[in-house]
Amino acid sequence: MDPLNDSLFDAQAAESPAAFAAALAPSAQPGHFDELRGLASPAVAPAAPAAPAAPVLADASLPAPDIDEEPAPAAAPAGPLTPAWTQFFEELGPEGFADLPRRALSLERQIRDNGVTYNVYADADGQQRPWSLDLFPLIVPPASWAQIETGVLQRVRILDRVMADVYGPQALLREGLLPAALVRGHPGYLRQMHGVQPPGDTWLRIAAFDLARGPDGNWWVVSQRTQAPSGLGYLLENRLAVSRQFPQAFESLQVQRLAATYTAMMEGLQRMCPAGAPPHIALLTPGPYNETYFEHAYLARYLGVTLVEGNDLTVRDERLYLKTLQGLRPVHGLIKRLDDPFLDPLELRPDSTLGVPGLLQVIRAGNLLVANMPGSAFLESPALLGFLPALACRLIGEELALPALPTWWCGERTAMEAALPRLGDSAIKPTYTGSDIHPSFEAVLGTRLDRRALDEWAGRILRQSDAHTVQSYLPLAQMPTWSQELGPGRIAPKAVLLRVFAVNDGPQSWRVLPGGLARLAGPDAQIASMQRGGSSADVWVQTPGEVDRSTRLAPQATPASLQRHRAPVTSRAAENMYWLGRYTERAENTLRLARLTLENLSGEDQFSRPLVAWLHEMALRNSLVPREVPGLARPQEGARAAHSRRLFERALIAQLGDAQHGRSVGFNLRCLREAAQAVRERLSQEHWNHIVRAEADLVRRSQEQAGESGEGRYAVGAMLRTLEATSAMLSAITGAQTDRMTRDDAWRLLSIGRHIERLSFLANALAAGFEHGSVHEASGFEAVVGLFDSTITFHARYQQRRDVASLVDLLVLDGDNPRSLAWVAHTLRKRIAKLAGSAPDRLTALSHELPDPDHWSLETLCAPGEDGRYAALMQTLNRCASAAYHVSDAIGVRYFTLTFETVRSVGV
Repeated sequence: MDPLNDSLFDAQAAESPAAFAAALAPSAQPGHFDELRGLASPAVAPAAPAAPAAPVLADASLPAPDIDEEPAPAAAPAGPLTPAWTQFFEELGPEGFADLPRRALSLERQIRDNGVTYNVYADADGQQRPWSLDLFPLIVPPASWAQIETGVLQRVRILDRVMADVYGPQALLREGLLPAALVRGHPGYLRQMHGVQPPGDTWLRIAAFDLARGPDGNWWVVSQRTQAPSGLGYLLENRLAVSRQFPQAFESLQVQRLAATYTAMMEGLQRMCPAGAPPHIALLTPGPYNETYFEHAYLARYLGVTLVEGNDLTVRDERLYLKTLQGLRPVHGLIKRLDDPFLDPLELRPDSTLGVPGLLQVIRAGNLLVANMPGSAFLESPALLGFLPALACRLIGEELALPALPTWWCGERTAMEAALPRLGDSAIKPTYTGSDIHPSFEAVLGTRLDRRALDEWAGRILRQSDAHTVQSYLPLAQMPTWSQELGPGRIAPKAVLLRVFAVNDGPQSWRVLPGGLARLAGPDAQIASMQRGGSSADVWVQTPGEVDRSTRLAPQATPASLQRHRAPVTSRAAENMYWLGRYTERAENTLRLARLTLENLSGEDQFSRPLVAWLHEMALRNSLVPREVPGLARPQEGARAAHSRRLFERALIAQLGDAQHGRSVGFNLRCLREAAQAVRERLSQEHWNHIVRAEADLVRRSQEQAGESGEGRYAVGAMLRTLEATSAMLSAITGAQTDRMTRDDAWRLLSIGRHIERLSFLANALAAGFEHGSVHEASGFEAVVGLFDSTITFHARYQQRRDVASLVDLLVLDGDNPRSLAWVAHTLRKRIAKLAGSAPDRLTALSHELPDPDHWSLETLCAPGEDGRYAALMQTLNRCASAAYHVSDAIGVRYFTLTFETVRSVGV
């Protein structure tokens, strides 16, 4: 903390925290409403946006640039705080402002520890970044919220009836209340949905409205989202995080809780789902690469629904099913977080891999409730909103209670003529956002264009008038934020855009979530966009009455309710868990082999021909070096042998940290991370952090060592230390998998994947050791035992013995050694049997595909033939390796693709 802030914090002793905040916080920029003081900044007091001469097209989806403006100098602190903010600061506690830096760090740590992320495409710092949340909430008093709630409920009713008419009688189009170009010409209008009757005659289940507060203090609708509105999960996380930092203020301000609205939404969905008692509802996500995937997983857990991707689902006989390990399970309701064009590759975008073939036919047949019904994208067009005043009178016989920003659709000549002179003070927006049919563009703010640019835009509008919409500019209200940008901590005003949600709780019935997601402008300009560096804030809605303290927790759990909360293991999740186990084991095996190879090639045993031959074969078999790298020359060849070993060693080290093009340890760690990312919701934050760090640290250290060595030369000792550090990280990963995961079918598949990989690797390694004769020499014998990670046990049990019998006894037959073939085979047989759901102590046919160690004997395996070879042992090792491959393929067919003939539908 700098001396200036020290003096500021010390000043609290002489005055109240609220007075101190009023003196410390600058007012909003000129012309903006000041949320902290409840009035417009005194420098400028502009009037509300003027009504257009042409039909008002209020807004639909405000892209970030529409609310962009040049930052103006902040005004000096002035005026008292609103009663709500006064009470907020008075409840800071005895530490007052001096405690705010600690709370800000605590909030940042909580977001990081909870793994709250917002994915940013093409981000130079990585795809995933922590969710940005400000310390202070946006406080909405009861009177202001009453205006919002009334207007939002009215608008969602209108939008629902508009959609019902467009896909039904289309009276609005015939009467001219809606231009056909805005409906039938919109790429989001789906002709496939015409004539559909949704459950409860309700088309919209979840709708989001972006609101801005003008200088006059009134709220204006800026945009609306109906396809797959985001924010319902993030606002929950915001509420939990911020309320924990200010518990006294949260209680004293009578902030309304959120759980009751979520409960009402889920109960409404369950009542209206076709068939099924209780109905099975799933949340459809595009997958872990979507920008808001964290929210999808978080919301699915909170609502108690199954998180699914498109390839988790299949259509049979006009019904939707979830592919699980136990077979096909019917799905009755779908909360979609996927834009409409990607839903069904058979009828919509044929290149989509995110949807479900045949999904629209299921919807048309009336066998699935969808939130929201496909085909609502045309409602998001900014051009539509100007027609809503007339539609409100026609459909519900009411005037709009919540105004929207004046908007002109240039497809109408009178509107275009009225809009062109206003371009310099307005936002130019695409009518058909994201359309492949109409030219599209990023929204542009006229205040940032010079005269030449404005003339160019006017020419574009004249040439393609229907593709352009012009919307009035509104200076956004500014709320107080705790900023670290100007020092250790200051109050700074930032522009804010409020997103509120209307959710359906029954046929033709909605309620507004008493809260929302506040998006704040970025540090470089006033842009309320998370993609552009903005942040978020919690929204505290005050209630004049009793606070609803109900929760999503059932008052008394029953066996049936507990069973419903056990989400089924989808085939996709199961497959990714399986490969998570395989790549974890593969990374461990290749790392141990790489360390062993580097140690032996740099030590006294580098001249052992059998050992070198064995290491060379194992390195090639496990892709530690490329196939084109020259092999290790024979020891007798002197200088050539030393040169070959150096080339081999350099190639091996170069491959270790290459996660993109190599096939060695770095590559396996990358595959491990990608498999883990696909089942991120099943992993603890600590587990995930270890996985990410293991790959990143190996790649970084490898690159640093290559740079320090120069010309691609690597220091063996430094690389061995790097591998040792990576080994420690892998130990933490395997520990999390072994001791901190629930033993359900997903975990069993993870374990099965690990043991299949281990069985194949160890059987091949031991077979190669006998083929090359390395086990018959001291150095080769020790190397094989070391690769099995059994050196300490071996020497403690057999001391100085190095014969085949002791080797086979420990590495093949010992049922207590987790790296012996017998232990691995026994474990695999039992876990596969339990996975299949067989009766206790009874193995399945798939389990019998693995060799039974109970039939192995030391005498048989260690009996050499006339040629000195151990035929029975080699046969056993080869059978273990081939059984691992065969069982792996059979598991994929039976549990992941569901094409095995004995798989049947369940629960229908």
